[in-house]
Amino acid sequence: MTNASHAGLALLSAGAAKGLVDALASRWRGPPWQARFGAVGAMQEALRSGAPCDVLIVTDAMAAALEASGELRPGSRRPLGSVSTGVAVVAGVAPPSIVDGAALRRSLLEASALYVPDTERSTAGAHVVAVLRRLGIHEQVAERLRMFASGAVAMTALAASGDAEAIGCTQVTEILYTPGVTLVGRLPEGYELETIYSAAIAQDVADEAEARRFIDLLTGADSLPLRRAGGFESIAPNFRQEKP
Repeated sequence: MTNASHAGLALLSAGAAKGLVDALASRWRGPPWQARFGAVGAMQEALRSGAPCDVLIVTDAMAAALEASGELRPGSRRPLGSVSTGVAVVAGVAPPSIVDGAALRRSLLEASALYVPDTERSTAGAHVVAVLRRLGIHEQVAERLRMFASGAVAMTALAASGDAEAIGCTQVTEILYTPGVTLVGRLPEGYELETIYSAAIAQDVADEAEARRFIDLLTGADSLPLRRAGGFESIAPNFRQEKP
């Protein structure tokens, strides 16, 4: 479906990249952008429904599939980095133990509520459910799940709750840029998830040159310190990506 006409640069982005995009606003020398953030599944749905989009930021796997289907410009995909799924608590609260699977299980069972992103359309949310099932506690904690449209919204709600016994679980990037919550750490070995996020140009881009410049800003060497500080990690050496 053809995207609606728009002025400036239109972004559809996974919530995991919101902190980075916001931090780069002052460095951008180009047309103003309008950004919409949410779960990766919701961003894919928005693209396919014809929402304005010049640049899409989602998981690399999703971007690759959309490139293969002709919905993104071939060869435009560029990785931002790898993001881990982590655990958060309200700022100032003593962190629960998540050193291993057993400790994680105890801490989740003791939590008054679990703040998570959409468990069907978000990467982290779907993983949280998988972890709860593996730990054998999904049915026990299901009523305590507090689900939100994205990890960013979930972490903002966790901060606002002030609940010292609540736990949040989403992508580390969404935890780090949300005031009022503290990163406890990544999920322990055997339960971890690392997700590569990439930016790519939509097939119906209004100005391809400006979209490419924006992706260069997001993924280039100048923004590397910001990406690292925001939770994006280096990609494994065996990562392969088609060059334009």
